[in-house]
Formats: sequence, C-alpha cells, structure tokens
Amino acid sequence: MNATSSSQPEVQKDPVKKPAAVKPKAKGSAQLFQNPVLERLTHTHIAGPLSIFFAVAAVSLYYSLSRGLLTGLSAFGLFLGGWLLFTLAEYLVHRYVYHIEPSTPGRAKFQYTMHGVHHEYPKDKTRLAMPPILTVFVASLLFFIFRFTFGNAGFGILAGFVFGYALYLFVHYAIHMYAPPKNFLKFWWHHHAMHHYRQEDEAFGVSTTLWDHIIGTMPSRQPKK
Repeated sequence: MNATSSSQPEVQKDPVKKPAAVKPKAKGSAQLFQNPVLERLTHTHIAGPLSIFFAVAAVSLYYSLSRGLLTGLSAFGLFLGGWLLFTLAEYLVHRYVYHIEPSTPGRAKFQYTMHGVHHEYPKDKTRLAMPPILTVFVASLLFFIFRFTFGNAGFGILAGFVFGYALYLFVHYAIHMYAPPKNFLKFWWHHHAMHHYRQEDEAFGVSTTLWDHIIGTMPSRQPKK
C-alpha cells in the first residue's frame, strides 16, 4: 500500500527504542516493588555484605591452610588469581549485564532494577550492595562453583574472588558517599564519575581500571557527541 494513501494509513510498529539516559538525582530513592517485604530486601547497610565477604575470604584461607589443603605460597598465588578473576568478572558483568541493551520491556525492567536505578539515584547508600540474604547465596554459590571446578585450589581462588568483591563494594561505596581525596586516589572518583555523568558506555571498571585499559573502554577527556 502506498504510504501516502489517505484511505487507510499504514500503521507501523516501531521496535522498542533505548530510552534516554536518566538524569541522576542528588537525593532520594526509587520504589522497585509494591510488596513491602521485597522492597525492604532491596536496601541494606554496606557493613553487612562487606562483613560476609571478608569473613568468607578469611575462613576459606584459614580452613585450607590449617587442614594442609594448600601451602602458604600456593594459597597466596591462588588468592591473587582469584582477585584478578574477580576484576574481570566485575568489568564483564557491569558492561554486559548491568548495561544490557533494553530492547524489550522485559529487558528494560531487568536493567533498571539491577542497575538503572543506581544511575538514577547514585547517592542512595542503601542500594550500593546486595542484601545480606543474597550475599550469603552468592558466596555459597561461588564456593560450590570453585570447589567442584578447581578442587582444593578453589579455596584460594574463592578467597581472592570474594575479597575482590568486598573491595569493590568498599571502593564503590566510598566513591559515592565521600568527597574525592586530595591525592592519587582521586583518579578512581574521576573515573567512575565519567561513567555516571558523561560517558555511560565507557569506564566500566570500579575497583580497577585495568580492563578498561586492556579492552579499550577508558573514557576520553571530552564526552562523545
């Protein structure tokens, strides 16, 4: 049919378009669930997840060393390997899961619930980490994955991985809740601010910029047009 025909205009169904980036708000908090119990579970104090992950790292190292499952040198090497593995996981999850293209209503809702809400309310300190119940679940899942994949070496890898996770949470919390320090650490504040306020499609690393350098997503000084 001719698109200019006046008898019956052609109706086109446009694909779901990526919504415009939300404008960050200096204060406030979004309501994600109508159910008050579910809504309450989306908030947590940062001390809870930090304590759990640091405790898991310490217990994993202590258990493996005290039982002779790992030597001191091997535990140290595996710990560093697990930490490095976490930094890669942090980058990949942030880039490809948290910033998944919201091409359908379902994907858009998932993206907003998982991460978009943080971009809209970056100062909401109760949503800078997962609730303790989910932290315990994630820590348990990681234990089984690493233990059954790597055997005894999994204890060292797990310790490094969850230590990296805890460090990420601490750094992320500090960046959003405190003014940047007047020393070399200021770079981390600037890097993450570029991701939030200038170039959302770059600067995915939080605890480290290593993978942004390697993969090529370091932000430029000037925002893209």
